Amino acid sequence: MLSKNSFQKKHFKKELTVPGNASCQLAGATYMDIHQAGGGINFTVERTRQASEEALFSSFRQRLGCMMRAGTTLAECKSGYGLNLETELKMLRVIERARRELDIGISATYCGAHSVPKGKTATEAADDIINNHLPKLKELGRNGEIHVDNIDVFCEKGVFDLDSTRRILQSGKDIGLQINFHGDELHPMKAAELGVELGAKAISHLEEVSDEGIAAMAAARCSAVLLPTTAYMLRLKQPRARKMLDEGVIVALGSDFNPNAYCFSMPMVMHLACVNMRMSMPEALAAATINAAYALGKSHTHGSLEVGKQGDLIIINSSSHNLENPKQNYLSLGLPWWRSGWESACRCRGHGFEPWSRRIPHAAGQLGP
Repeated sequence: MLSKNSFQKKHFKKELTVPGNASCQLAGATYMDIHQAGGGINFTVERTRQASEEALFSSFRQRLGCMMRAGTTLAECKSGYGLNLETELKMLRVIERARRELDIGISATYCGAHSVPKGKTATEAADDIINNHLPKLKELGRNGEIHVDNIDVFCEKGVFDLDSTRRILQSGKDIGLQINFHGDELHPMKAAELGVELGAKAISHLEEVSDEGIAAMAAARCSAVLLPTTAYMLRLKQPRARKMLDEGVIVALGSDFNPNAYCFSMPMVMHLACVNMRMSMPEALAAATINAAYALGKSHTHGSLEVGKQGDLIIINSSSHNLENPKQNYLSLGLPWWRSGWESACRCRGHGFEPWSRRIPHAAGQLGP
């Protein structure tokens, strides 16, 4: 029972104090219900438009720091909460500043087609992106002001349909951007088939991907970026990781960090992949390292410990590298971690890691020292 003398204010000068947690059931609207009512992405868009560039950078730096402490050394960072050219560029400038100033690898993704802006149709939004956003990105890239690696579109029922998605992604590819986009998340859209047609490097989500889409991705070596936190938070059916692996798809894992799936920790992502998607420990580790680097077009420099590659290391508090031993809790990737600069890494030629799918079993034997 609380009384006035139970605690003193001086003990809580900098702490947030809340009542103890009580377990209860959760109920509510679906993701698209919230989106169509003006919440979700639209809510964050309003706040991002209002925020200063300095405020965005400050919060971005703090979040990247949390990711690094959890073991991430290369992060894909997206725009997509501006939707108009001014705010999209503001976000990309913040990402560029982080890329130059912070000690973490960054792959920048333009995601101006994350949602259809209020007052526009999907066709009008696609026209704006193709005629205004992408030419400006090309100009700024040519001038060295920003560097963008990838282009993303939310291909979904009620957002961007296949035709609009195709037009935007092809236009991005035409200015040199890698295609890495949301597909087949909430509804079967045949986005995987579209991605293969366009030469996509990777497609994310894929909870509703078709059998034909899986086969096409395997044949094209198009990476499937699976996001266990999103399926967990939105109560979606799990992506069919086992079928993808058995078919030979290069499966990668991502955190999908955003206001809806607020997870900094790739070890937690690997844990969910093992528990909910039935991936093995070696599969999850490969998916979070070499295959994730492949999805970003960086497996030649990142994702494995090799002579001549970026020297990004994590020190694990474990006496064994045997990932098949359940007694070794390798998922608790511990600190300290160390990240060297490129010049600190050995530069001799190595034999090279391959992205790991079920059709490339030799990689599993190379995960240890």
